[in-house]
Amino acid sequence: MASLLQSALPLSHSVSLSSSLTSSSSVSALTCLFPTNVTTHNQLLHPRSISYPKQPLVCQSALDEASFFEPPKAKLIGSLKIKLLSAVSGLNRGLAASEDDLRMADEAAKEIEAVGGPVDLSVDLDKLQGRWKLIYSSAFSSRTLGGSRPGPPTGRLLPITLGQVFQRIDVVSKDFDNIVDLELGAPWPLPPVEVTATLAHKFELTGSSGVKIVFQKTTVKTTGNLSQLPPLEVPQLPEALRPPTNRGSGEFEVTFLDSDTRITRGDRSELRVFVIS
Repeated sequence: MASLLQSALPLSHSVSLSSSLTSSSSVSALTCLFPTNVTTHNQLLHPRSISYPKQPLVCQSALDEASFFEPPKAKLIGSLKIKLLSAVSGLNRGLAASEDDLRMADEAAKEIEAVGGPVDLSVDLDKLQGRWKLIYSSAFSSRTLGGSRPGPPTGRLLPITLGQVFQRIDVVSKDFDNIVDLELGAPWPLPPVEVTATLAHKFELTGSSGVKIVFQKTTVKTTGNLSQLPPLEVPQLPEALRPPTNRGSGEFEVTFLDSDTRITRGDRSELRVFVIS
């Protein structure tokens, strides 16, 4: 195995050490093989000047070989998240995105997905817990509040202004709520009406990284000057009049997930980026 390790890596530095084993009086030789892009011993005394190798440091002794010192994956993911946030900043959550903006955001997300690796929600389900703020949706580039699904258009045709969008997830009760702040225009001289619409769902896992949400109900609550009014539950259509596909339900895949960032790709090729709120 030692010969395989040595032939697999381009090695230019070899350091031999001798140490007495506490369990034996014999002396075991230890050889550490450094990849070519590892810096010198003098630079090891100054860690900030080190350029970290892509391959692990391999140490070989008379007993066995051991690999340690992996590249700082967390640091790389952190820099890629900054790149993604820069790509989607100023796009008004995707409502102002051009074709070039969509491409750049998708490429930045794919870089994080590649480094982060596959998501396994059976292990990391607890990371879904919390209130997540939507910072980007590729579907909003369609200029409708429904994204890739039917919805009211933004702009001058309807006096509707989209505010913040959140997802509130409870992994114990399986509650999955989409929360949308809206500003509804009113005839002059009346001020606009601010409301928060909550689309309540239940969720279940599908596969290792898939999530299916099933619509339950919609509740609208006025905020601002009319916050004293009670919430209104929007009635559903009679079952005979409902469309064959429940527009409030859907499926998506979680393609990246850590303690503060979540990336999903929907059943209609919609890319969404969330940060913990």
